[in-house]
Amino acid sequence: MAWRMLRRKEFHTGLLNSAFRADYGGQKHFSNGAIGKLAQLYRSDRPTHAATRLPSYHFTIRNFHAGVYMLAWSRNKEDIIGLKAPKKEKRVKRENRTQPPVEARYVAPKPKITTKSPDRTVDIFDGMTLLDLSKRTGAYISTLQGILADLGEKVESEFDSISIDLAELVAMELGVNTRRMHTGEGTNEPRPAVVTVMGHVDHGKTSLLDALRQTSVAAKEAGGITQHIGAFVVEMASGAAITFLDTPGHAAFSAMRARGAAVTDIVVLVVAADDGVMPQTLEAMSHAKAANVPVVVAINKCDKSGADPERVRIQLGSEGLLLEDMGGDVQVVEISAVAKSGLDKLEEALLLQAEMMDLKARIDGPAQAFVVEARVDRGRGPLATAIVKYGTLTSGQHIVVGAEWGRIRSLRDTAGNITESAKPAMPVEIEGLRGLPMAGDDVIVVDSEERARMLSQGRKKKQEKDRLRKIDESMADELEITEETPERVEMPIIVKADVQGSVQAVTDALRSLNSAQVFVNVVHVGVGPISQHDIDLAQACGAYIVGFNIRSPPIAITQAAARANIKVLLHKVIYHLLEEMGRAIVEKAPGTAETQVSGEAEVLNIFELKGRSKSKGPDIKIAGCRITDGHFSKSGTMRLLRSGDVVFEGPCASLKREKQDAEKIEKGNDCGLVIQDCDDFQVGDVIQCLEEVIRKPKFVSTQSGSVRIEC
Repeated sequence: MAWRMLRRKEFHTGLLNSAFRADYGGQKHFSNGAIGKLAQLYRSDRPTHAATRLPSYHFTIRNFHAGVYMLAWSRNKEDIIGLKAPKKEKRVKRENRTQPPVEARYVAPKPKITTKSPDRTVDIFDGMTLLDLSKRTGAYISTLQGILADLGEKVESEFDSISIDLAELVAMELGVNTRRMHTGEGTNEPRPAVVTVMGHVDHGKTSLLDALRQTSVAAKEAGGITQHIGAFVVEMASGAAITFLDTPGHAAFSAMRARGAAVTDIVVLVVAADDGVMPQTLEAMSHAKAANVPVVVAINKCDKSGADPERVRIQLGSEGLLLEDMGGDVQVVEISAVAKSGLDKLEEALLLQAEMMDLKARIDGPAQAFVVEARVDRGRGPLATAIVKYGTLTSGQHIVVGAEWGRIRSLRDTAGNITESAKPAMPVEIEGLRGLPMAGDDVIVVDSEERARMLSQGRKKKQEKDRLRKIDESMADELEITEETPERVEMPIIVKADVQGSVQAVTDALRSLNSAQVFVNVVHVGVGPISQHDIDLAQACGAYIVGFNIRSPPIAITQAAARANIKVLLHKVIYHLLEEMGRAIVEKAPGTAETQVSGEAEVLNIFELKGRSKSKGPDIKIAGCRITDGHFSKSGTMRLLRSGDVVFEGPCASLKREKQDAEKIEKGNDCGLVIQDCDDFQVGDVIQCLEEVIRKPKFVSTQSGSVRIEC
């Protein structure tokens, strides 16, 4: 049927193309038969060109076992069904590995953020260019532009200026510390002097300020000792105004004194004429020297019978303070705060020093202030006491204080009156913050709420990174400690105080009580009264609750603490707080086991028990002794000495006095002693009784007010 169905030429072409391959090197040849006839027909149908005609003996059969019909069908089935077969891909020769690579456009790698050490502080200012910021931080321009793009700001040129807030955000993203440098542009006007009163505990600092402002603050202080920083403005008799800062004198408040010296112009060093130079006096001198602040010495209590101002002058001169009486430039004034004598001379000395310094500050423009204290009020929320350094702080402005932000709801002066603005050297109480700042934080004014929130979030993130880095460093240091170090007992403590500065001071003082046996772990700190949350936290971790200068908790809180067996310590004087915590730490300390000589005895005679039965044991030797020092205990270890050398050491097998067993024998008595596995006694030997005792740490309080635990 295939011969009739297909046309002759198509059949010949399809059949021959499927069944034969022209191959000049073929192995099969044919000249007759059906296949040969088809080949002859094929040759007769091909053109007569010599180039296209192939001899029959050069054809090679492939699939010679298949029929002609199947060969034709496998080749032309797409023509019958109407489908097209897929085309064969052209074989491409692989390239050798030795060939050069294909040329392509060079793509530069993405620059890495390379900054300087995170401990280094970079100065930033308003209007600085991107090039300045790149030089100071050590980062690439493209990196800074990428960070600004993420913040929603586009800076095309490296010479474009950016605001100081943006510069701080970029630096924080790079992990670099910043310090804001404010320009002196604007109207500079004279301002009052900021004076910080420093000195040792109970040398009369607060009494002096009471005499200056005609009030009695010292009577309101617990024990007459200042527990936190106080800031107020005093109108002098001459009409001039001076801002005073009163700092605590206890050793625990060193950080407060350092902050006071950082924001002050003049330091008044109060020294009691009957007490002389003390440790906190020297510390105040070092703080003033570090802050490069001039000092005016006020020798107080000159009205007392034991006062000796000349001795105080000599002591100060020997400590390196160049007084005017000795050819220096430090003014010295003898006063009496109680008798209110010499106050006019102190006022003249302060005004003269301020006039010599020519104190001026920029009045207009955004304000910059420093927080000297912070607290939480039940009705008004977080409050920060700050002193304005430059500019004018106005109510309603958006501010960033440390890592906290807010909008100024109201400003109050030192008398508690609401004011609309605060100028340089004026202490004010800021209300309207979202959180409680740290004492010593700076106050900056920003343009909008969004920018304030961004700065606050960036600073919090930076603080968290620094905190984690410090934890990693401390853990690395702990790993270096050898295994021989004894394991310490942890003492968790929760600290609550009235103001932020007191919280920091109490926390630092408690951590100074760390010893080789007890680790003081301050798990939580806060400002304000003790709450139920503090009770729950203390119950969860077994912590003490320390309340400093706060009111007593409600009855419900006290009962909850009693039910949970939580110790709550409330104090208003830091002396008493540290003493009680020191005793608690000593009680909790496990102590160290030590072996000490509890008694000595001399061998006067030797007795032998021979011929004992097997049930009673072998023969033994008994040393008849007289106790010459201390006491002997049957539970102790006996050491036999001969001519100062140790002959034997072992446990006591028997201790008797007048044929009666005894557990303990005091000095001056005779006794019979048997040492286990020892029978080498001689008259004149010395026997020592060794006992293992647990030695507890010792709480030590120095004259300067500092405390420590000695193990």
